[in-house]
Amino acid sequence: MDILTKEVREATQQRFSDALKGHVRIFHFTQEPSRLVLPDYLQGQECMFCKETKSLIQEVCSLSEKIELILYDFLADTDKANEYNIDKIPATIITRNTEKNVRIFGIPSGYEYASFIEAILDVSKGSTNLKPGTVEALKGIDTPIHIQTFVTPTCPYCTTSVRLGHQFALESSQIVADMVEATEFPHLAQKYNIVGVPRTIINESIIVEGAVPEEIFLEHVLKAIKPEETK
Repeated sequence: MDILTKEVREATQQRFSDALKGHVRIFHFTQEPSRLVLPDYLQGQECMFCKETKSLIQEVCSLSEKIELILYDFLADTDKANEYNIDKIPATIITRNTEKNVRIFGIPSGYEYASFIEAILDVSKGSTNLKPGTVEALKGIDTPIHIQTFVTPTCPYCTTSVRLGHQFALESSQIVADMVEATEFPHLAQKYNIVGVPRTIINESIIVEGAVPEEIFLEHVLKAIKPEETK
């Protein structure tokens, strides 16, 4: 059964035709619920939207010959899961080659469908529309930065934060940026006290509440390099 409506499918295909530049590879980690071996904190539960997410990813990838989809089984392909630092599913990595820093955990539905499509387009261009000062600052980062932006499909403001994180990751190989669908990973929502979205956690130490402008987002990312200076 198709996940996308006819209208959304046609609009996405047109968007790809107009704006998709280079070749894009999508690595998708999934698992059929009947075969899933879960970590201890999820024993007795199933991967909530693995089946739907896989179908959605496959539909989107079928809309352009410039998009290549590589599917991995989270259990059977543990070497690849370890290589790409995938610790939960469904997980999607959007890349031009083998980079692994633009990531989506959970189903990119609702408003987050737009984040998924824009990430594909940005990756295909190999560049972003960030301000020159932001790009220069990001190029100077020489320590690892992990950005986790928690979202829900019904949040209209979350896409701003998700796209900023993904664009920052495209401009710096030191940055890994994740979209995390909060309701699919309740252990993380509890860990990071997610009571409202978007909420962005940077290097486990810096918290960004809500959608903020590019300059403010950059300030928080730079603070994460030396968090002791912010105390």
